[in-house]
Amino acid sequence: MSASARWTFAVVAVLAALGVGMATEMRQAGDPAPTGPAAQQPREHRDADTPQALAGPRRKADLPPCPTALGGAGPDVLRGIVVECAADGSPVEVAPALAGRVVVLNLWAYWCAPCAEELPAMADYQRRSGDAVTVVTVHQDENETAALLRMAELGVRLPVLQDGRRSIAAALGVPNVMPATVVLRRDGSVGGVLAQSFTTADQIEAAVSSALGRSGAPR
Repeated sequence: MSASARWTFAVVAVLAALGVGMATEMRQAGDPAPTGPAAQQPREHRDADTPQALAGPRRKADLPPCPTALGGAGPDVLRGIVVECAADGSPVEVAPALAGRVVVLNLWAYWCAPCAEELPAMADYQRRSGDAVTVVTVHQDENETAALLRMAELGVRLPVLQDGRRSIAAALGVPNVMPATVVLRRDGSVGGVLAQSFTTADQIEAAVSSALGRSGAPR
């Protein structure tokens, strides 16, 4: 190696060592850790969302219980997925809980403005449809407290599955947009994935009927 090459190598080594040392000092000084896909692991809910912390927001939201199994395995793609029912924190095995029903799954997050406009329309659609359809909402953010307070603020009483990991959306192949709605037939097959927002029950009813391939309300 020539003298100039040895000198260049030495300079690079010194600069690299200084860089590592500065980075270590910055992290020790309390700077945030690097962020990115590798550093951010999705969670069902925040550490702060303990049962004790959620008790008050749950009382305010006064949500109905989540669906329970009627019999049947449910949608194949959802088998094995277990999430939390926001109403009481109980575990919900998603596939059997949705089996044997016409289900409208509404995917949302507390910070999503179109979702806040759509949720009351979903509640109106559920009241209009009665037992013919089961509307279940899926909260796709780890901040469960904020989800409960949002539902209380909106006065919407629909079942909420807390799915901070977005496992349900991933299994169903839902685009990364919110709000989004998935229509499931009684046999567990997917009638349609509606990556759009709605503002009225009429719009929802028309879209669900179209996804199920029939006119009028689902039977």
